Amino acid sequence: MVRRALNCAAVPALIAMTVLYGAAPAQAEPIPKAPGHRLVDRYQGSPAAAAPLPGQAPPQHPHLAPNGRSGMHSDAAGSATSPWSGPLGRNPQVTSERIAALGGECATATFDAGGRLVTVCGTFSGFRVKLLDPRTLATLAEHRLPQRSSTVEAITTLDFSKIFKDTSGGAYFYLDDQDRAVLADSRQHVLRLSHSRNADGSWKFTVDDDWDLTGHVPHDCAAWTAPRPSGDCDPVTSVMPDWDGRIWWVTRHGRVGTVDPATGAIRSVRLDGEEIQNSFSVDEDGVSIVSDHALYGFRAAPDGTPEVQWRQTYDRGTGTKPGSVNQGSGTTPDLFGDGYVAITDNADDRMNVLVFRRGADVPADRRLVCRVPVFGSGASTTDNSLITWGNSIVVENNYGYEDPTSLLLGRSVVGGVTRIDVRADGSGCDTVWQSPVRAPSVVPKLSTGNGLLYFYEKEPHARGIDAWYLTAVDFRTGERRWRQLTGTGPLYDNNWAPITLGPDGTAYVGVFNGIVAVRDGH
Repeated sequence: MVRRALNCAAVPALIAMTVLYGAAPAQAEPIPKAPGHRLVDRYQGSPAAAAPLPGQAPPQHPHLAPNGRSGMHSDAAGSATSPWSGPLGRNPQVTSERIAALGGECATATFDAGGRLVTVCGTFSGFRVKLLDPRTLATLAEHRLPQRSSTVEAITTLDFSKIFKDTSGGAYFYLDDQDRAVLADSRQHVLRLSHSRNADGSWKFTVDDDWDLTGHVPHDCAAWTAPRPSGDCDPVTSVMPDWDGRIWWVTRHGRVGTVDPATGAIRSVRLDGEEIQNSFSVDEDGVSIVSDHALYGFRAAPDGTPEVQWRQTYDRGTGTKPGSVNQGSGTTPDLFGDGYVAITDNADDRMNVLVFRRGADVPADRRLVCRVPVFGSGASTTDNSLITWGNSIVVENNYGYEDPTSLLLGRSVVGGVTRIDVRADGSGCDTVWQSPVRAPSVVPKLSTGNGLLYFYEKEPHARGIDAWYLTAVDFRTGERRWRQLTGTGPLYDNNWAPITLGPDGTAYVGVFNGIVAVRDGH
């Protein structure tokens, strides 16, 4: 998942709509709904019965929180699956928390050992690391991160497109095996934050470690320009640990590096002329990173320097499609099955799902397992993670989503979701089902505990009502089982944020003005 830019005319309109609904909340406050919410169905379909999926979960990373709790893509493999059941659609209850008057989207959501949410929320006044109560969504603790220079410039120049092109500042972070949030802030520092109770029972964040990357990463970001920062600014996109505990980091302009937490040693290399806009995945054998030109397998040398083990190019097309952030793959690599890794390409006519065999010892003529075209001609792209379970892959179509204004006045995207399975003998792949579900920009999730896929859906509406739904789809058949209205209007647009399934069965969605929760009622 990466954030798209809003055009210069679009954001002032969104700001006006946000301010229209009220000032910044002084205490817990639900996100306001736009007119029309009483004119659309609140609930459609019928409750599902839990049907757990057989299969083996991705390996548990020794330096991450338990699978399903640790990050945007659920685990080190990037599977986007959760081992527990999400809501089944039984009298769903919807709550929301407005984070700020302007913005407030809480993208990555993780869960500590007590089930509390640890998240990073982006506002026009800066990013905030937050500890939230999982039931009420009330803020228990907050740590403010340094404001990004792109935000300062946007406010000064009223060119707000720069904010949403800037994916730095902590949008991608992870929760480690000791419930500490690890992220890279806008100063090009990697931080490790713990949370604990004060003597009075309240909560606080503490910065336990602070590693300065500026000796390896250009950090003069005062002169931010879109679509690229100047050569003196290279924001850190994402961080993840490897199996040995090193913290890996990547930058927008192709730098790949490591931090040794024990010694503080920092090492890095650069992929010249390539961008890295997505997060990355890790297994015991190394790190899988996709740039806008190629898919890579990395390992660390004894001193921590990243070394390329293998490189596989793909069709990056001839330009950036509406619904993509750059001219390249929009997916974080998914590690699954018998040594497979999956991404999508950016082919001009129809996007392809690509499955490769990973590993340095794989012959070049056996690297590709399959190339499967998906969605309609001239209308296919995704800028979100795939879902993988067993030998199955699920992909959604984001073609046409540029920013929240793309969907105003009842508009939507062409949509579509497809499941593809790798054959048992590895001889190729087959399309299992196709669904018309329209999920404009969400990072979807699969509950292996109940067999349901979760999407954040918006369909066209003749009366111009912008109604947003949490939608459950049967993983086995592709049938839409039910959907629950979360709210109406642009403040409920998830704008590339994921669905996250909590250990208590709640589905959380980061939206433009905060966070929404959907859980089964009694």
